[in-house]
Amino acid sequence: MKFLLETDGSAPALRAVKYAAKLIALMGSHENKVTLVSAHDDTGLRHAKALVGNEAVQDYLRELIDKELRPAKKALDAAGIRHDIVILTSSVTGAIVALANKGKFDMIVLGSKGRGAMLDLLVGSLAQRVRATAKQPATLVK
Repeated sequence: MKFLLETDGSAPALRAVKYAAKLIALMGSHENKVTLVSAHDDTGLRHAKALVGNEAVQDYLRELIDKELRPAKKALDAAGIRHDIVILTSSVTGAIVALANKGKFDMIVLGSKGRGAMLDLLVGSLAQRVRATAKQPATLVK
């Protein structure tokens, strides 16, 4: 089974990674494939590049992504689960769903921050948008 785990370094994202690790352990198969994905909207980054330059933005992204992925990689390593990493910079929801389809993933696992219905209605929730648009089952973990 192929799992796509989106992580942004938040506590809910780490809980989602740990949930997926437990699920994989229960399945007991060594043929599971796990991909960690870190996604960032590049709209704001394009404006930042114009102000501070491409190299400064790339350095910032490398540091941010390393910080975001570190706890998830540590959790998967501790569980003995091999994984690969994909970094996306574009429209986050669309990029995750496109990756899930292109990579023929069986399940997407995401953390849900649980901000509340009203705030999610106003700003939207990445997890909710992915769940609504993905063809695959998308598990949201609080």
